[in-house]
Formats: sequence, structure tokens, C-alpha cells
Amino acid sequence: MIAVRARVRDRMLRQWSQIGARYLPFADAASSHFSLARMLRLSLFQCTVGMALVLLNGTLNRILIVEMGASASAVALLVSLPLVFAPFRALLGHKSDHYRSALGWRRVPYLWMGTLLQFGGLAILPFALILLSGDTHGPAWIGQAGAAFAFLLVGAGMHTVQTAGLALATDLAPEEKRPRVVCLLYVMLLVGMVASSLVFGVLLTDYQPVKLIRVLQGAGLLTLVVNCIALWQQESRNPGRHDPAAPPPAFEESWAGYRRQPGVLRSLVAVALGTAAFSMQDILLEPYGGEVLGLPVSATTSLTALTASGTLLAFSLAARWLEQRADPWRVAAMGVVAGIFAFALVILSAPLASPWLFRAGAFGIGFGGGLFGLGSLTAAMVHRDHADSGIALGAWGAVQATAAGVAVACGAALKDLVASWVTHGWLGAAMQGRDSAYGVVYHVEIALLFVVLIVVGPLVRRARMDLQSKKASFGLAEFPG
Repeated sequence: MIAVRARVRDRMLRQWSQIGARYLPFADAASSHFSLARMLRLSLFQCTVGMALVLLNGTLNRILIVEMGASASAVALLVSLPLVFAPFRALLGHKSDHYRSALGWRRVPYLWMGTLLQFGGLAILPFALILLSGDTHGPAWIGQAGAAFAFLLVGAGMHTVQTAGLALATDLAPEEKRPRVVCLLYVMLLVGMVASSLVFGVLLTDYQPVKLIRVLQGAGLLTLVVNCIALWQQESRNPGRHDPAAPPPAFEESWAGYRRQPGVLRSLVAVALGTAAFSMQDILLEPYGGEVLGLPVSATTSLTALTASGTLLAFSLAARWLEQRADPWRVAAMGVVAGIFAFALVILSAPLASPWLFRAGAFGIGFGGGLFGLGSLTAAMVHRDHADSGIALGAWGAVQATAAGVAVACGAALKDLVASWVTHGWLGAAMQGRDSAYGVVYHVEIALLFVVLIVVGPLVRRARMDLQSKKASFGLAEFPG
């Protein structure tokens, strides 16, 4: 009886292990040197980055404009301040590649410094908001300066943590497991954003300034604790990694070497244009559903879940294809084509008055963006030297973050400009609908996606020739921020 029970138990364990590896997301990303538990713990830094993004771009954006009566232009300036540090991610990555620590660390000092910057910004924000609210006797400019400084600190911390953390994950992940690892880190960013938005929504249901202060203080403390857990005992100490007598290479030298590799500039241009094309509608999708299709707030709020679902499906498919040595630029091009159809569905939903077409378009935007992001970052890593993965990560992150920020601002400005022309009747009777201004932005995005296909064409041919001559490698460090 005992022997039969043992055989049944062993059979059930084998079946569960097969199910986990085949169906559970990212269960097969682990290896003997980089276990799933260690991988999940390291990915926690992405959750704190997602939480900070939700605070800056969502919660505080709304509270500053609605509850505190700040001007939209001033709030837009505050929200855009973290992007000031995006172009410096390449320099951060280079510094972490060649950092010389007495303890033998490269990435951990930058992770720790970025964590302190995030914590400091979130610690200053409550006091700056008190001054901004006018509930003091001090001058208003101190509150404005304090809020700007806090946003700058949080932005610098996010870029530093993400640059060093993703480079560390590249150092730890085996070459053959990196497609799954990069998907896991991407998903953890989404998990952090979704979970924190739900928690903040519950905590601030009955908004009071005191509640907001507690939320910000709690977010700062949580960032410090979670990031310490994430980096604890992740990087091995190796004091002999660099020759102490040899000076570290200059950033200009490393950047010139990276830039001279074939296809690097074209890859970065494709990333910039593709990111801009998928990002222009980021703050317009929900207003489009409410203003043009008359959807209630609850319905437009669910668009975030739809877009995230499309992105997760794209990650799953792209990771499987890339593990089978599919051409990564071809995967990215498939995402571009999916995005073209998705934006077309959003445009058609207005004249057909179809909320379901609109929802399908939102799902398609997430799906196309996920394929493009994962495929293009995989292809871009062909150009990196493993020892200098930080500078490749920095270049990718700088281009992606800057393009996304500029595209969001340009999309909103273009929509407002066209809306003013429609109000004055300068575009004729055919452009008097409420969807006209939004439609112009979506058509611009479709045009940008066609340009991306033109830029990607030679990269697909080059990647096909490279695959015929050598085994293609997958890199993690250029994960988009």
C-alpha cells in the first residue's frame, strides 16, 4: 500500500512539473544558477518603478489638477521632469559597467543610490504638496520648487534603478533563458503598476490631504524596503574584475565603439519611431472613449486591463518565437502591422458607434506594442558586447523613454491644436465631429508605423544573414523603461 501511494505521488509530481513548465508563465525561465525564487525577488525593483510611475503620472496628476486646482500646464511640466534624466541612461549604464568598488560590486551601488533617490523624492513630496495647497504661511514658490525637486529625484531614481537592475539581470541570466527572464521583468512592471493603482484607488477613495501624505510616505518606505529585498545577495563580489592600474575607458570611447557596429543607429531610429507611434495615444485613449463613444468612467478604466492583456499575450507569443530562433526584427514588424490594424479599428469605432471595435483596438494596441517592444529589444542586443551590457541598456532606455515622453506631449498638443481649428471651423464641415481631433492623432500614428516598417526592412535582411552565419543571441539589458 505504501509503495502504491509513493508511485501515485511521484506520478502526480511529474505531471505537475510538466504542467508548470509548459503552461505556467515563466516557470521555465529558471536555471540551476538563477532560480525562479531568486529571479522573482530581483524583479521586485520593477514593481517599485511601476508604483512610482502610477504615482507621478496618474494619482498626483489627477489630484494636483482637480483637488488642488493647479494649472494643467504646470502639472504637465512637473510630470515631464523625470524625463530629463532619460538621455543620461547610457552614461549610467557605462558607469555601472566599469564601476570599481572596494567590495567588488558593479551594479549594487547604483541600485542602492537609485533607491535612495526614489525614497528621497517621495519623502519630500508630502511637504511640497502642503506648501502647494496654500495651507501654510510660506511663499508659494517654495512649494513649487520643492515639488519640482521631488519629481526630479524620483525620476532620477527610477532611471538609475532600472538601468542598473536590468544590467544585473543580464549578468545573472543564462543566455538561453533570457527571453523568459525579460518577459518576466516586463510583466512585473505591469504588475506593479496595476496593483499600486488599485491600492491607491482604495486608500484615496475619500480623498483627504492627510491620506495623500500617508500614501506618499508609505510608498517611499515600501520602495526602500522592497528594493533592499530585491538586491540582497544578488551580485557576487569580485574585486579583481578590473585591473586597478588600468584607467577605465571614457564614455565617449565606449559610445563610439557601440555606435560603430552595423545597424545600431538604424535600430535606435526604429525604436524611437515605433515607441513614439505606440505612445502618442497614451493619454488620449480613455478621453476618446468617454467623449466620442459616451462610455462611462468604469468602462474607460477597464481599457488599461484590455491593453495590458494584449501586451501579456504578445509577450507570451514573442518569447516562444524568439526561443525558437525567430528573426526578432520580423517579430517587431509583426507588432507594427498589428498596431496599424488596431489604430484603424479605433478610428472606425467612431463612425460605426461601436464600443466593441474600440475595445478590440485597445487590445490590439497593447498586443502590437508588446510584440514590437520585445522583438526590437531582442534584435538590438545583437550589437552589444556582454561586458558592456550597461551602455546598451542605457542607449535603449534613453531612446525609448525620451521618445515616449515626447510622443505623449506631442499627441496631446496636436489634439488640442486640431480641436481649436475644428472649433473655429477652419477645417470645413467634414471635420466638425468630436472625433476629428483624435482621428488626426491616430492617423499620424499609423503613418509613423508605416515609416517604422520602412526603417526595419534592411534590419530584417541583415538579421537573416547573421542568423545564417552564427547563432543569434538574446539580451536582457535593453529592456525598455
